[in-house]
Amino acid sequence: MNQLGLIGFPLAHSFSEKYFKVKFQNENIDNWKYQNFEIPKIEILLTLVSENIDLKGLNVTIPYKEQVLRYLDEIDEEAQEIGAVNTLKISKLNSKLHVKGYNTDYYGFKKSLKPLLESHHKNALILGTGGASKAVAFALKKLNIYYKFVSRIAKDEHVISYKDITNNALKNYQIIINTTPVGTFPNVTECPDLPYSGLTNSHILFDLVYNPDKTRFLELGEKYGAKTKNGYEMLTLQAEKAWEIFTSA
Repeated sequence: MNQLGLIGFPLAHSFSEKYFKVKFQNENIDNWKYQNFEIPKIEILLTLVSENIDLKGLNVTIPYKEQVLRYLDEIDEEAQEIGAVNTLKISKLNSKLHVKGYNTDYYGFKKSLKPLLESHHKNALILGTGGASKAVAFALKKLNIYYKFVSRIAKDEHVISYKDITNNALKNYQIIINTTPVGTFPNVTECPDLPYSGLTNSHILFDLVYNPDKTRFLELGEKYGAKTKNGYEMLTLQAEKAWEIFTSA
């Protein structure tokens, strides 16, 4: 039986395990199984891989998408450029275990965002600076969209603070992507600190959060006429891309 899994901490509300279990059932895939591996520190990865001989691949979630890099034998070129990994393929190379890292988040995000884009969507704000934000930035770069990161504390010209975002500033950034967990169930009344009244029907609000379906961030976007989308399609697209990697020769 081929084993797949998810590493992260915590994993109480994770997407992958349910998705793959339903996929295996619906597609009559009976020689694969999937489970969560909630590990309190990334150093446990090496033990996990060596002790589970049937393990063929892992998805990686918060907080390990960047921390995992130093434990890999090989990193895909795109994942190396992104600086974050969310998919691990485990194989044997010269009779030794070989773990290679990939990033399918950027693929899922790019494909999910693209249908919403119009000619005026030229600049973006990425809320958050974690591993997911790096995949989003890579996708925007591929789409020729200029972006800045937004964090609690401004760091340089590429990382501004929420205090820097005024109604006037929003006129220059037509796409806003939330890559933080703010607004995730059960904290459904929370949302990023933005001047939402500065939004218009020229804006896109994209939330990587998918639970709830419509976060407060997206609700406020809709209130002021913006196009909105949650992260569910992105997650399914990245999961299917990961499945391709897991089952490739």
